[in-house]
Parts: sequence; C-alpha cells; structure tokens
Amino acid sequence: MAASHGNAIFVLLLCTLFLPSLACDSGGVKFGYTGSIGPDFWGNLSADFTRCSNGKQQSPIDIDTNNLVHELNMEPLHRNYTAANATLVDNIFNVALRYEEAAGVLSINGVKYTLKQMHWHSPSEHTINGFRFPLELHMVHTNENGNITVLAFLYRFGRPDPFFEQDKLAALNAEGCKAGSPVPAGSVSLLTMRQHVHIYYRYVGSLTTPPCAENVIWNIPAMPREITPQQAADLMAPLDEGYRRNSRPTQQMNGRTVQLYHRFWGKKKRRSSP
Repeated sequence: MAASHGNAIFVLLLCTLFLPSLACDSGGVKFGYTGSIGPDFWGNLSADFTRCSNGKQQSPIDIDTNNLVHELNMEPLHRNYTAANATLVDNIFNVALRYEEAAGVLSINGVKYTLKQMHWHSPSEHTINGFRFPLELHMVHTNENGNITVLAFLYRFGRPDPFFEQDKLAALNAEGCKAGSPVPAGSVSLLTMRQHVHIYYRYVGSLTTPPCAENVIWNIPAMPREITPQQAADLMAPLDEGYRRNSRPTQQMNGRTVQLYHRFWGKKKRRSSP
C-alpha cells in the first residue's frame, strides 16, 4: 500500500473511531485549550491542578539561544530504540502511541529511562527565540523510580517524515474497535528516531497538561525534523476541533537555566586549551 494512500485510510479510520468529547484528568475534571477551561484557568479547575498556576518549574518555555549555559559535561543523547507493539490511544486532548512492551531507552547521566508513550502537539509548545513551529512530538520516558524525561522534537514543514509513513500507522485495522477504544497499531519501528543529535537543549520543567507535575527533564534537539503540511493535518484530524490546537502557552523561567549540548563546541574548546 502506498504511503500517501495509507495516510488517508489512517485518518479516515481514526475519525470514525473517536467521538468529540472534553478532556478530563483521572478524576474527571474537564480541561481544554480555550475559554473558561483553557490554560489560563487550569490552576482553578481542581485542587490537583494548582501547580499549573503556582508552579515555579512549568513547561513549555521559550528557549533564548542567546542565554544558554554551555555545559561541557553533558553527554550525547544515548538512545536505543527498536520496533515494538504499540496501541493508538485517544486522550481527547491528544492522540498517543502507547507502548506495552520494551520499545527502547534513553540514557541520561547513566540513568536509563524507558519509552512509555509518544504524542504530538500542534502548533509546537516550546518556541525558539519566540518562533513557534507547526508541530512538536513528545517521547515520554520513565525510570524505575517513576521519574520522567521527555525527548521533544520540533517540526518544520518540508519532506515527509518516514516515521509517520509506516504502513502500521497508515493502515490501521478498525475491525472490532468501538468509539473511543484503543486501536492496536502492531509493531511500530522507532529506528528513524535514532538519528544523531549534534545539538540539543536541556532544562527542568513540568508536564504540559494538568496536573502539570514538575521535575520533568526536557531534552529538545536544536535541529527540527521535517513533516509535510498534510501529515501534520492528518495527525490532528482525529481530535475534536477544540483540541486540534493543543499547545499550552510558554511559561516563566523563574530563574531556571537552559543547558546546551554541542557535539563539536566542546571539542573545539578542548583543542584550543593550552
């Protein structure tokens, strides 16, 4: 099956599977991205959401490339992803790929974080020097202690992203599925997400949806990936219209710093040292 034809089927199936609704947290509290349940009011919607309004390490942020901390001790993003069975899940406020088995790990300072799920926001939540990208992909990992780190890829319009062209994603089998039910996606390859990252940013923030839990380690490659406008539109099409722009505004830094890893910058510095 051709990838372009597959993408059309992928969207058609999803649109018939998921019914418009309102996003809720595990306690049933509704939140959204506009009006009285929008991001400006999240902190007032539930006692569990107060950190959304009074937290000091909130995400997303605007990354000012003129105000970075060059950290020579930072390591490359060590990723070991593979192909694994995944399930497509409608969270109302986003659509996610959830992995029930080992899909790979991301290592940070010797600590291994296992990939649990990935989802996307449009437009991007993080900005670079005030610029907002068309799409942002979040790969959410946890370690054995439950700590979270996210690898966030920004997307610009250009060539098709091969990850989203996989037949397993493009031609889901809808047989037996009910509205709102998880959809088996089969084995989804993550090999294209292992491309070398020569420059990336890191900071400590939060989840970008309620309850906005903090102490999340964010890793954001400086070089955007590419996606076509049609692919980006297809990814958001299953969502109710009120959630197709599911980006939280950027938050205050509150004295935080953004670290910079540059693969070649450190080498140049060491070579120039006496």
